[in-house]
Amino acid sequence: MADQHFYEPANGHGLAHDPLNAIIAPRPIGWVSTISANGVRNLAPYSFFTLFNYRPPIIGFSSIGWKDNAANIAATGEFVWNLATRPLADVMNTSSAMVGPEVDEFDLAGIAALPSRLVKPDRVAASPVQFECRATQTLRLESKERRALDTWVMFGEVIGVHIDRALLEDGVYQTGRARAILRGGGPADYFEVGEDNLFKMFRPDQP
Repeated sequence: MADQHFYEPANGHGLAHDPLNAIIAPRPIGWVSTISANGVRNLAPYSFFTLFNYRPPIIGFSSIGWKDNAANIAATGEFVWNLATRPLADVMNTSSAMVGPEVDEFDLAGIAALPSRLVKPDRVAASPVQFECRATQTLRLESKERRALDTWVMFGEVIGVHIDRALLEDGVYQTGRARAILRGGGPADYFEVGEDNLFKMFRPDQP
């Protein structure tokens, strides 16, 4: 057996940096845009994000703390997910700044926007894929002792999908071609998905 470092999270990890989010990695980024009830746009990335269901398509992200996007979704019931790619990494990072709810992060980061078709929040114009979403559920997480945590998972059904046709080949979306970025561990680690890293593996029950 390999020499292992063991720890109980409740007692601390004893390392230079918490390894948990480096182990569950890389993770797709929830780059979420919303609009407040009084019309202020918000745009922020979340590293706890994923797809939860195919039909209907349900995505969700975790807000640690009741942040502006969570409040906006609760108020309006709508949001947009924008695919974060390598060319957009710097502006995505700028949009993560901790600023007041009166600040428009599109303007703060110099990000061009496009109107959505089915929901009110704008889309990131340069993002090659955007999902327009209607909120379905909000789940407040709890500890094993059933203690309510200041962490909220916002779920939404994807009701409209925009895809740059350059990412489609014979009707198949080319994941690596989009150059999506994913969050790794540590204070600053990210990874880029590229076509050079592709390998194929079919399930045993597939023909």
